[in-house]
Amino acid sequence: MDIKKSPKANLEKSKMMFIQLGLVIVLGFMFIAFEWSQSDVSDVDQFQIQEEVLEEEAIPVTRQEQVQPPPPPPPPKISEVLNIVENDVELEEELIIEDTEIDEDTEVDFVNIDTEDEEIDENVVFQIVEKMPSFPGGEAAMMKFLSDNIKYPTIAQENGIQGRVYVNFVVSKTGEISNIKVVRGVDPALDQEAIRVVKSMPKWEPGEQRGKPVNVSFMLPINFVLN
Repeated sequence: MDIKKSPKANLEKSKMMFIQLGLVIVLGFMFIAFEWSQSDVSDVDQFQIQEEVLEEEAIPVTRQEQVQPPPPPPPPKISEVLNIVENDVELEEELIIEDTEIDEDTEVDFVNIDTEDEEIDENVVFQIVEKMPSFPGGEAAMMKFLSDNIKYPTIAQENGIQGRVYVNFVVSKTGEISNIKVVRGVDPALDQEAIRVVKSMPKWEPGEQRGKPVNVSFMLPINFVLN
């Protein structure tokens, strides 16, 4: 008896299709498996790398140890030593206290102490003394003497030179004038005339210190003015 197959039930026609479908399914599973393993490995590697980076970047926290100051030294022990002295020692000298009360009728003797004045060196030249030296007749007489005796130098008049000459000199204890010098001059001609007229002055009244005549340094300005 011959077996008759229906052409619809013949599977030989779709054999290749099933084989291709199976290959596609197998390849799909293999692809998914490979993709799954690579993603897992990449995630694991990335996680490990991040952990290593975090471990490298972690900075250890250090704290400075506080140094405790040394304890203060113990206070020194004070040993009290008591010297016991017997009360049998006799004092050779006794302190005598006298009554110093003073009544209205008590007489008090005052002792006069003579103070000798210090000797003044005769060669010392004073700058300032109790009584300064003065021209006989006063300042007005001195100004009249200068105006009457000064001769204006011709050279200075021709050149129109004028000004004030400061002359320093010493008035001795006898009233004589010495050590004449120009401290601040204007012109050699005027300076020489100022020295000449000071030399021609009469004796001054000497200065006094503690009631005694002394040598005194004196400064005199002489003004030369052209009329």
